[in-house]
Amino acid sequence: MRALEEEVGVRLLARTTRSVALTEAGEKLLARLKPALTEVEETLGQIAGQSHKPVGRVRLLIPRFAVPVVLSPKLGRLHREFPDIVLDVITDNSRRDLVSEGFDAGIHFGEFIEKDMITVRLTPDHRPAIVASPDYFKSHPKPKAPRDLLVHSCINFRHGPAELYRWEFEKGKKELSVAVNGPLIVDDAELVIQGALQGVGIAYVAEHEVAHYLSDGRLVRVLQDWCQPFPGYFIYYPSRRQQTAALTALVSVLRSRDTR
Repeated sequence: MRALEEEVGVRLLARTTRSVALTEAGEKLLARLKPALTEVEETLGQIAGQSHKPVGRVRLLIPRFAVPVVLSPKLGRLHREFPDIVLDVITDNSRRDLVSEGFDAGIHFGEFIEKDMITVRLTPDHRPAIVASPDYFKSHPKPKAPRDLLVHSCINFRHGPAELYRWEFEKGKKELSVAVNGPLIVDDAELVIQGALQGVGIAYVAEHEVAHYLSDGRLVRVLQDWCQPFPGYFIYYPSRRQQTAALTALVSVLRSRDTR
């Protein structure tokens, strides 16, 4: 307060050894500042309330291929149970920095998440499946090892603007990745499956996404002994400190198996 008095050149408080009171100038200043101080107090109260009540905006980053698995089935429940939450979703297959771009949380495969993030599992581990249509294998020999794929037509998946996924394999202590080639490059998982169904080439997909096509014979699986489980989807965010109730509510809904 003394520093403020020195800056404005006016005494704002009358001080004695027993008491402190506002001067006339101090009363005028308080009268002018009181509405602003009240507004600041109310705003701080609203912000603080977000840590206890699920309200406000949650910005979520999620790859497009994860949307039908972990997000789409839960939208209705999230809205019914927490109608005051505004879920702001950005779908992007490339990896972006949550903090610098202002996201509250992201969803991705566990192996792609930075170690310093808080992670909460949303799905069990996934297992890859190498598949193609019966018609494709009528005119092409089935690959017996991952490197055989180099002479096959394969469907490439694009993670970001220029990043093509290298197919990863593991068998015992052997690990390798293969940069495949083929007539189709997409950034949508459903297009990968449709390309395989229509005989365009061999696809690398998640086992659960094509289970019904394998069971009815529309797709054929190869290299199964080279396909080991990998971490499923997780929601991740920078820190538990001062976590909003809205983010906590989103995590609880996404973890639930109930889609009603």
